[in-house]
Amino acid sequence: MITSLHNRAIREVTALVGKKKERDRQSLFVAEGGKMFQEAPAERISRVYIAQGAEKEMYARYGEKLDGLSCEIVTDEVFARMSDTVTPQGILCLVRQQHYNIEEILHRSDKKQMLFIILEDIQDPGNLGTIFRTAEAAGADCVIMSSRTADIYNPKTIRSTMGAVYRVPFLYAEDLSSIIKLLQERGTAVYAAHLGADNFYDAYDYQKSTAFLIGNEANGLQDETAGCADTLLGIPMEGKVESLNAAVAASILLYEAYRQRRKC
Repeated sequence: MITSLHNRAIREVTALVGKKKERDRQSLFVAEGGKMFQEAPAERISRVYIAQGAEKEMYARYGEKLDGLSCEIVTDEVFARMSDTVTPQGILCLVRQQHYNIEEILHRSDKKQMLFIILEDIQDPGNLGTIFRTAEAAGADCVIMSSRTADIYNPKTIRSTMGAVYRVPFLYAEDLSSIIKLLQERGTAVYAAHLGADNFYDAYDYQKSTAFLIGNEANGLQDETAGCADTLLGIPMEGKVESLNAAVAASILLYEAYRQRRKC
C-alpha cells in the first residue's frame, strides 16, 4: 500500500493530471471513476490505483476486470491528492493514448457515407467532451481538431466524454485546410456553421459523406477556414442571442445528419 504523498508513482499521476506536456511525453492519460475505468480497453490500461476505503467496493464491482491488471492500493489521503475531482470515486487508471491518422480513418470504415465534425480552436474542455459524446451518439466517424483546440486528454475533457474518447476516432491537425481539402477530394461535402450564411442548416442534404465545421466559442471560425467550406449554413435564433454554445451547435448539426440518414 502506498502511504506517502511523496511517492514517485503518486508524483507521476499528479503530473499527468496537471500537465499536457507530461501526458504527451509519456503518451498516457488519467481516467478517473468507475465508469471511465470500466469502459477503458483493458489492453490500454497501464496501471490502476484504488483508495483504501473503496477497495472492497471496487473489487466487488470490477474484480473480473481488475484481475491481471497492475493495481496499487493507496491511502484515502493519497488518493485525494491524486484525484482531480472534488469528491473522489475511489478508482483511477492510467491509460495509453490512442493515435490516429486521417488515411487510417478513411480506410478503416466500411461505411460509404461518412460523417465528420471538424473543430477549430475549441477551448473549453467541457464543450470538447460533450461534442465527443454527441459525435458517438449521432454516429460520427471522426472528430478532427485544430492544434489549438483543448487537450482531449485533459481530465475534465475525459470525464465529459463519458467514455466516447475510447471509441470515437480523432486527430489533431496543424493545418485544417489540408485536411478539409483531402476530405473534399474523397467526396465529402464540407459545411461551416457561420453567422454569415444565407440558408439554415435544414436546407441541405447530409445523406452523402458530410463534414461540419465548428469554430471557437468566442470568435467562431477564422475567415480562411470558413472559406475552405463548400457551403456556409446557419442555425436560426430568436431574441438577442448572437451565437450558440459550440457544443450545442455541433449537436444540432450532427443530429440533423443522423435524422436524415435514419430515414433512408
